[in-house]
Amino acid sequence: MKKKLIGLVMACCLTFCLLAQTDSGKSYHNFPIIVTLQFHSLTLPFKDIKTNFANIGIGLGTEVSLNGKPNWVQQLQVLWFRNKAAGNGIFFYTQTAWRPAMASYVYSELKAGAGYMLAFHPVESYKPVNGKWEPVGRIGKGMLAFPVGVSVGYHDSSSQTNVSPFASYQFLLLTDYNKSITLIPQTLVQVGTRIHPNY
Repeated sequence: MKKKLIGLVMACCLTFCLLAQTDSGKSYHNFPIIVTLQFHSLTLPFKDIKTNFANIGIGLGTEVSLNGKPNWVQQLQVLWFRNKAAGNGIFFYTQTAWRPAMASYVYSELKAGAGYMLAFHPVESYKPVNGKWEPVGRIGKGMLAFPVGVSVGYHDSSSQTNVSPFASYQFLLLTDYNKSITLIPQTLVQVGTRIHPNY
């Protein structure tokens, strides 16, 4: 699993470096600061809506344009969430996002990608060692994750502040959760903003 994580990180870094080199002369400013507040839930999409807002987390990320415009971008994000029932987690992921315009300054977004989830046990866990149960701490395991999401946001490139608020709903599918359950669904409800500093 460590090799998969290293490979994913290297691929993301290489992609960002190559895309960043094409930024000169384009209308979109690469590497905005993306700040998110999210709510994590261990559930199927649109099931038990109340729990979707029970477990809070924070995230930080950035993005680069794939065509020099804001409608095709590659995002890279890391987030942390707190979940008393299922366990806390740290999620590293990248997504390709398409943003068709809906109205003046309002856009929708469809995105999909891959990432790595480091999950923690909600309580102290144990394992059998020589006929006895030994504590192994609360660190769980790393899992590959595949997020798919939809968003709606506001972007006015002529604004002096150049801040773009948005809201997203994401469905995650995690692999190798345990021996009996190979795939597990999770959801993220996100609100955030994209800040374009004047570099």
